[in-house]
Amino acid sequence: MVGFHQIFTAIGLPAASGLTWALSIVGLVIVIRIILIPLFVKQIHASRRMQLIQPEMQKIQKKYKGKTDPESRQAMTQETMGLYKRTGTNPFSSCLPLLLQSPIFFALYRVLSNLAGIAAGSKPAIGPLTPEVAAQANASTIFGAPLSATFQHTVTIVHGVAVSAPSGINVKIVCVVMIVLMSASQFTSTRQLLMKNMPVSALDNPFGKQQKIMMYLMPLMFVFSGVTFAIGVVLYWLTTNIWSMGQQFYTIRRMPAPGSLAEKALEERRIKSGKEHKKFTIPGLSHDVEPEAVQDTPIADTKPKSGQRQQPKRKKRAKPAVQGDPRPGPTQGPAPTQRPGPVKKPAP
Repeated sequence: MVGFHQIFTAIGLPAASGLTWALSIVGLVIVIRIILIPLFVKQIHASRRMQLIQPEMQKIQKKYKGKTDPESRQAMTQETMGLYKRTGTNPFSSCLPLLLQSPIFFALYRVLSNLAGIAAGSKPAIGPLTPEVAAQANASTIFGAPLSATFQHTVTIVHGVAVSAPSGINVKIVCVVMIVLMSASQFTSTRQLLMKNMPVSALDNPFGKQQKIMMYLMPLMFVFSGVTFAIGVVLYWLTTNIWSMGQQFYTIRRMPAPGSLAEKALEERRIKSGKEHKKFTIPGLSHDVEPEAVQDTPIADTKPKSGQRQQPKRKKRAKPAVQGDPRPGPTQGPAPTQRPGPVKKPAP
């Protein structure tokens, strides 16, 4: 962030301007997201694989439905992990970009929270963030609100001492607007994935329902926790959400999930242009089973085959009834009627 500030200052932007520091935060987001592009590609492939193996997952869940004994639960876990290994699917790959951004997010939160202390000399400098640079960042404002201010408090330097005071109405308005934009962009980014890049049938399974809950839960979490974030931190998260929407728009258009509305639109575009549409498949996985059919198809319990050869069983034959015994044999029934043969004429 300080490096971008030096670049923008060198091209003529004011050092203590809020625009300069806001652009520095945006530059920090761009660098982080460019570094995370390979992980984002892995996330897309992992998400597509998770959607393709949902029919197989439903088979396993239906097979062990209602079985709560430890042996059945262990067998279900082993079959699930075997499915992940066979198809090369990692369910945690979709969380990697978010997890790797978390240290940057919290580091920026601490830096902006301690700007006044670093500028006043009560807290040590952080690398190139010297007291002089920290004083410029702490004095910078965007729409009249300091980037280090929160909805509740604004820290200023008075006679070389950091003093915390309640935020004014202008700061609160800017905070509320930024938090609303951040939450709306988060909701739009998640909804874009669910509505356009997920099969309709996948929205009814537990994975899809969980994604729906997260679509509404995450923005609410940001609404309630955003009042404790500095405006610069909210700007960082808003910028990364906008980047995610653009990145997802490109990915959904070029590499949609199998069975989604985006894939149908891509197939139609390629057919119109005369190009062949190749669907994303996983080697060794059958793709002709739809999730709806899996829910109604009974799963037969398969027994493990032993190494011994099974001997054919001898069938019981019906015993003829003994003369004088009134009891019929096991399969004895009424005697068949015989048709009379041709009558032979006596020889002359």
